[in-house]
Amino acid sequence: MPVTLGDLLADRGLGLSVAAAGAGLDRPVSWVHSSELADPTPYLDGGELLLTTGLALAGTTAEDYAARLAAHRLAGLGFGTDLGYAQVPPALVRSCAEHGLPLLVVPERTPFLAIAKAVSAALAAESYAQVVRTDQAQRSLTAAAVGRGGAGGVVRRLAELLGGWAAVVDAGDRVRVCAPRTAARRLSGLRPELARVRGRHGATSATTTEGADGAGQVVLHRLRLPGPGVLAVGRPAPFSPVDLQVVGAAVSVLTLLHARATAVGRAERALRTAVLRAMVELPGAGAATIAEPLWGRPPGEGALVLALRGRSGSADELLDALEALDDESLFAAELDGAVVVVADPGLAADALAAAERVPDVRAGMSEPVRGPAPDPFPGHGAGPPAGPLHTAVEQAGRALDAARRLGRARVRFADLAGSGLRDLVPARDAAAFAEALLDPLVRHDARGRGDLVASLREWLAHHGQWDPAAAALGVHRHTLRARIGKAAELLGRDLDSPGVRAELWFALQVPRA
Repeated sequence: MPVTLGDLLADRGLGLSVAAAGAGLDRPVSWVHSSELADPTPYLDGGELLLTTGLALAGTTAEDYAARLAAHRLAGLGFGTDLGYAQVPPALVRSCAEHGLPLLVVPERTPFLAIAKAVSAALAAESYAQVVRTDQAQRSLTAAAVGRGGAGGVVRRLAELLGGWAAVVDAGDRVRVCAPRTAARRLSGLRPELARVRGRHGATSATTTEGADGAGQVVLHRLRLPGPGVLAVGRPAPFSPVDLQVVGAAVSVLTLLHARATAVGRAERALRTAVLRAMVELPGAGAATIAEPLWGRPPGEGALVLALRGRSGSADELLDALEALDDESLFAAELDGAVVVVADPGLAADALAAAERVPDVRAGMSEPVRGPAPDPFPGHGAGPPAGPLHTAVEQAGRALDAARRLGRARVRFADLAGSGLRDLVPARDAAAFAEALLDPLVRHDARGRGDLVASLREWLAHHGQWDPAAAALGVHRHTLRARIGKAAELLGRDLDSPGVRAELWFALQVPRA
């Protein structure tokens, strides 16, 4: 505890006594300063014990003097007697009492230096005690971490050290550990503050009040768990600077615990990637059997596959969010630059919601995983036939590519068939293809020699039927025959070929700049 005026009065060696404002004797003393100026406040920070022999009163009134010192929030005033004054002037006693400024009497035998040394020694002792307490707390928290308690042991020890409660909340607002058990109830009113701290990057903390009366104090620190989490610590009394250092030590210990877990987590994620690749590329090789004792058996037939990618391209943040779901009905791993999720249909929506907390995430969703389909081209495969999971992963990947290309948050593979071929081709590639293919017709029309582009479009739209197409254009069918013949000549293509017609129809659907 910091040294107070009461502590100085209790020191019999100083011989101090109270002249006024005894109720303020619990005020802490930040320093001791002596001055005989009528207004010493420009040289004071507040919180000091000011010592004077009364010479200052020659240039001001006792009322003004006491008012100035009280307004500057001094801890108190010490008046040395038997030098300029035999006793403290009654007017000064009254003024200090009226303004609530503690007034101490310093006898002649006590030099001002002795009071300054006493306060300095007390402050040094307090500073040393703070260092010792912080060091002991850090040792205690470290001991709790290296034992079997883990993060739970650290949180319980922190609550004991501060005489309050503590809890660790993960990215999904779930309480990972808390002490005491009732601490979880205190977090319901802190959801907005938890979200704000969790949403910031880097080392972030915040202090807020607890309860409707605002009597309690809560300190929040951002943690990476995996996923952005928060350490919340609260108690009825305000936290001192030393208390906040203890909380900081707990944050450091919890961070080191996470770093140790992260090394294991990286190895586990690499193993999950290897298992998923084997499940996709080597169907029937038993990869799911390897996964079962570690993470539970991966979902099989009827499951959905998601392919996810965030703005940064890093898989860690997405995997953090998905692992926070902690559900065996979900298998997630990084595969070829994307995060691939195999989940039961009921959990796929939860996985999407968790992933979409990552900024600018894009998602592709497959059709449900089905049994192996017959090979439509038997004898043409270079390797073993693709399994149903391989097909679903490819579907999800194609849907993800479409989502990124079209700027959509999510795309289902089933939606691609209804969106048309044009949406499956990058816009720049489609435009370049259409421009190169139709360029001879466009240049011909630009010279005013006919309307070959519109005629070709109408002819293809009527499946090569001359009369309906000519009627739609308002020309004779012989005129249309001549135009299509000219188009075939300029293009150097056989317009009776279905493939050529398909390419031309696609090119004609691409919007032109």
